Amino acid sequence: MAEQVIITSPLDTREGTEQLRRSPLAHLEERLRAGTNQGAELHEVRFLTMVGLRADPASEAGEALATAVGAPLPARCGQVSGSPDGTAIFWQGPDEFLLVAPDGSDVGKELATALGDAPGAVVDLSANRTTLELSGPSARKVLEKGCPLDLHPRVFKPGTAVSTLLGPVPVLLWQLDETTYRIMPRASFAEYVARWLLDAMAEFASPEVP
Repeated sequence: MAEQVIITSPLDTREGTEQLRRSPLAHLEERLRAGTNQGAELHEVRFLTMVGLRADPASEAGEALATAVGAPLPARCGQVSGSPDGTAIFWQGPDEFLLVAPDGSDVGKELATALGDAPGAVVDLSANRTTLELSGPSARKVLEKGCPLDLHPRVFKPGTAVSTLLGPVPVLLWQLDETTYRIMPRASFAEYVARWLLDAMAEFASPEVP
């Protein structure tokens, strides 16, 4: 009897699959680096895990999801629960939320298990958006060129995340700290948003501009 020979490809392994991943803004990496100046810095935060959640926060399903995450589901527009360095949950509607976690997180599977047969939904949306991080002393001024929200610190503070527009593009805008924001456009609009931000940043390239 002939010995069975199994031929495997590097692409059959997780490492091989990882090599195939390409972020929506990989081709602009050098351009983003070159756009950094004294006022603002822009880079892509690649491959964050994003999971859409649907559940009434006061229901058994909502409590099960909150327990699995280790953080309550946000109760109002703009509120973020959890941690920006780990797993965070954005309010998207009275029974709709977006969970954001580091690349490689299995939180989606854990949440689906926790939800079980209870009324609700857990949907992997990781490929739906990418994330741009804008930071620096002029970051808020850059955003104010095209965002209709009042971004003054008395209104928009760290720990706030909302759906809004940047120019003509719908985005999720999340403020991490006083000078750092994350902008999450859908992947198909990522290049437009990145180039828009680079153009808006150019004004602050001179050290004479505060």
